[in-house]
Amino acid sequence: MEIKNLADKVITFNRELHYTGELPEGFQVLNPFLENPETIPVMEAFYRKYYNDTNRRKFIVGINPSRHGAGVTGVPFTDTKRLESICGITMHSAHTHEISSLFMYDMIAAYGGPDEFYSHFYINSPFPLAIIRETKDGNWLNANYYDDKGLFKTVKGFMIASLKKHIDIGLDTSEVYILGKKNADFIRKLSKEEKLFDRMTVLEHPRYIQQYRSREKQLYIDKYLEALKR
Repeated sequence: MEIKNLADKVITFNRELHYTGELPEGFQVLNPFLENPETIPVMEAFYRKYYNDTNRRKFIVGINPSRHGAGVTGVPFTDTKRLESICGITMHSAHTHEISSLFMYDMIAAYGGPDEFYSHFYINSPFPLAIIRETKDGNWLNANYYDDKGLFKTVKGFMIASLKKHIDIGLDTSEVYILGKKNADFIRKLSKEEKLFDRMTVLEHPRYIQQYRSREKQLYIDKYLEALKR
């Protein structure tokens, strides 16, 4: 029986990704794999390029995708700019810039580039689809799964199931890297309830760094590298 490589497993996970649960009023889930025909081939090209093996990876856990990053490309922390300029994969149907992607790929460059980085790490989120919320004036903005108690309550079961599916892809659970301190509070509780990870290392979220600490960006890149390379 042929052993599936990581690329096959991740692609299968993404192709089967559907959220059919309830949501509080004013929230929506965006699924790029259903909404844009180009997202699946782009996502497949990325994972075939960097995960076409059976080696174990360490898990970096975000919050939930941005509508300008993985909410379009299907690749965590990767907007269309970085997808093309750094990963060499062009997306024709969308053109996005996402600030978390900017930090992440500067860090990846400092680590040794995408080939080296992705050979050791797998990035995804406990809620692996973009969430948006409606504002009072009728606009839609990115939302985090923990922004609303009712939202978290409705998506919690899906998050636990998703984390377990990520782990089953073939990830090292001895140490997990959580992006964002508030995110870490929630993941810590889920991990304790479900016995998911042995140890957690918490790092500042790329969006926070780019928005509020951009002058100290190199310090945060160094902090990431120190944590990820030890």
